[in-house]
Amino acid sequence: MLAMSLSSPLPILSVHPSRALVDEKFEVIVENLSPGCPVTIRSLHHSEDGDDWEAYGLYVSDHTGRVSVSQDMSFGGTYSGRESMGLIWSMRPVPGSRTGLRLRKKDITTPMLVSISLYSGHEDFRDKSPLASMVTERWYMGPGMQRIKITEGGLRGSLFIPPGPGPYPGMLDLWGAGGGLVEYRSALLASHGYVCLALEYFKMGHMKSTDMSFDYFVKAYHVLKGHPQVIPDKVGIIGMCLGTVVTLNLVAENTEIKPSCVVCISNVISKSPGNSLSGFQQSIPSEFNKIRLDENNYQIWKDVGLAVLKEPSMKVNVAKINCPLLLVNGCDDQNWCAVETADDISNTMNAAGKGHLVTRLDYADTGHLIEPPFLPHCAAGNVILHSSNEKVIQAYGGKTKPHSHAQEDSWTKILSFLQHHLYCRPTAKL
Repeated sequence: MLAMSLSSPLPILSVHPSRALVDEKFEVIVENLSPGCPVTIRSLHHSEDGDDWEAYGLYVSDHTGRVSVSQDMSFGGTYSGRESMGLIWSMRPVPGSRTGLRLRKKDITTPMLVSISLYSGHEDFRDKSPLASMVTERWYMGPGMQRIKITEGGLRGSLFIPPGPGPYPGMLDLWGAGGGLVEYRSALLASHGYVCLALEYFKMGHMKSTDMSFDYFVKAYHVLKGHPQVIPDKVGIIGMCLGTVVTLNLVAENTEIKPSCVVCISNVISKSPGNSLSGFQQSIPSEFNKIRLDENNYQIWKDVGLAVLKEPSMKVNVAKINCPLLLVNGCDDQNWCAVETADDISNTMNAAGKGHLVTRLDYADTGHLIEPPFLPHCAAGNVILHSSNEKVIQAYGGKTKPHSHAQEDSWTKILSFLQHHLYCRPTAKL
């Protein structure tokens, strides 16, 4: 236990920077401890859904009475080892919380507030008062950014524009089957210098044919491309899960869509019938409905995708793609067969003489939901099935530490990929 007396100096807890973008690392330091003191450092966040999320590490101060989270070992807690951002990525719902929770920022105009606190000892910290505490701000929107609601031509989305004169490269951001308007990745991309359009294409739990025509996505692409702050020949698309169905079908089959590059995360290669995405699930034959349950009674969809891969008529012809393609995959994805799909895409592109266009990132022990860095790993989450409106828990897979490291590494490489293909590079001077 940490022995304190009236004459003892109070511990000093500092977090720098205390206000930063969510993909920036911070430094947590404790000073003024006695040498060799066991302490617990805890993070706590109250989500917009009303749930409390926490992470904590167990530390021992060095001979100077100092603890540095980035330099010192955590000997237990929700993470172990030298992990500068373990207090964020290892967050999990506090004991007694609801099952199937996923931490996502809904109002990106406000920061994610995280309280960092210091406790004495390595046990029963929840029953103690903190020795020191401070609140940090984690932002998706950088200073001076514009957020504009898009309703033109029946579109539903938000356009994020970086500060400054521009013009900038553009990105069309397509999320997955969870539905709704998801803005946080778009805001973060805009914070890195891209005009980004977060597009909603169906309501959560309700796929409607009127929302799912590919004409809708073509219109969104042209609205983004035609914006005065966008460089018209420097537009890319980023898709996640169902968003990759849209992306690959558009880029392969629609001659109006000619992006400079494409990023597909947890990719799905299924061909959508006609000019619409609304029949995607209905187009999968009943004999391919190989959904199984794990030991927790969570749904695993991976075998459905494996069955689809064996049927050529159900796959989009990616050989028609003529732009650079980055495939990001989790090797423990339980929601879809992302790695096997990437294999199929790579083989098809190689056979067409276009293998040079494909870049792959495959991550061991990584699940389906590969998000921007430091978001807590979600191994299984609540979803509403579009076909039945039934609420279930889907297994996504992955192990917390490798999955979290994959999110950090893939985000860095996604930004490098976009920088290489979307930013205008000056011509060499003699």
